[in-house]
Amino acid sequence: MSTGALAVVLGNSPNTFTGLQTIGKIVFIFDIILFLLFTALMITRFCLVPRKLMASLHHPVEGLFHGTYWVSVALILNCAYLYGHSETGTWLTKALRVCFWIYCAIAFSVSILQYSMFFRLERLNVTDAVPAWIFPIYPLLVVGTLAGTILPSQPDSASWQIFIGGICFQGLAWLISFLMYAIYMQRLMTSQLPSPTVRPGMYVSVGPAGYTAAGLFSLAKQAPRLIPPDYFTDTTVPDGEIVKIMGIMAGLFIVLFAYWFFFITTVTIISGLISKKMSFSLNWWAFIFPNAGLTLATIQAGSALKSSAIDGVASGLTVMLVVLWFVTASFCVRALWQGDVMWPGKDEDKSMERLAWGWRGNRTNPNAKHLRRIPTDQLP
Repeated sequence: MSTGALAVVLGNSPNTFTGLQTIGKIVFIFDIILFLLFTALMITRFCLVPRKLMASLHHPVEGLFHGTYWVSVALILNCAYLYGHSETGTWLTKALRVCFWIYCAIAFSVSILQYSMFFRLERLNVTDAVPAWIFPIYPLLVVGTLAGTILPSQPDSASWQIFIGGICFQGLAWLISFLMYAIYMQRLMTSQLPSPTVRPGMYVSVGPAGYTAAGLFSLAKQAPRLIPPDYFTDTTVPDGEIVKIMGIMAGLFIVLFAYWFFFITTVTIISGLISKKMSFSLNWWAFIFPNAGLTLATIQAGSALKSSAIDGVASGLTVMLVVLWFVTASFCVRALWQGDVMWPGKDEDKSMERLAWGWRGNRTNPNAKHLRRIPTDQLP
């Protein structure tokens, strides 16, 4: 997910240089390889231990990350347009249109089914509230940016439908996220901060506002082409221009909210570094993906306001993301080599070690220790 987000940012960078698109394509191809590899590994895992599939969907920690798989799909679709549209025929335009609506249907279903499972089968404490509680709705948070990306190549009739769909789904995702923000703020005010090791996961709170602002900017800029002059009103000002202004203002209204959470999280991480209690965990990947949404929002804001200064900030954020990706990847490979992550008993699914391999219904793993459920404050 973070690799795909980085590829999207590189493809939208306002200040380019010779070879940047090639670098972006390389990152995109690497993202596809990782996506296929991890998909194969997950399929293997659930084939070997079938009961873990349903257990993982409502697991109080691992279950939250089911939505991130579909976010990765959306990022691949974004990159397919950014890096493939100019080098392919009309078939890609049609394929992306079909994939967009299939993705929206799946993302909407995931948000309903997964939250329903949590409401029925789990009881999470407000004192353990974390930004990851937003993850089931996260696939819909990137619909606006996906719609804005593929719109320019679509025919008028299809463009209008995608435009409306992008606004509706983005609005739903933003409102659900806003409700989760309230719970998260209550936790921050009434309970302790997450442990230093998992504090990078607090950057997840940056994503909803960042991707929503980016989606609003992107969709607003294309409104004059899609909306007839007198579609909503009879004023002399074309309705598309009115919608464009409203969309840009709404994006500006939200974007600083993302920056606020970015700086709040940065301060808490610095305090964790000073305490020397911070070690690597998979939560470190939150350094990239949520902040990619903030970067995209900044890029779109600079384009909407025609500001070279904002473009410069966006380029600075892009460089930061590239550096953080290499740092996080290095620590991740090192931790994997040492058996600290993605090993039995080390990750979110360690409370499911009691489930044995095979298809027999109620078998348990006799070699696994009886492990207690992990509090959600162990994850972002």
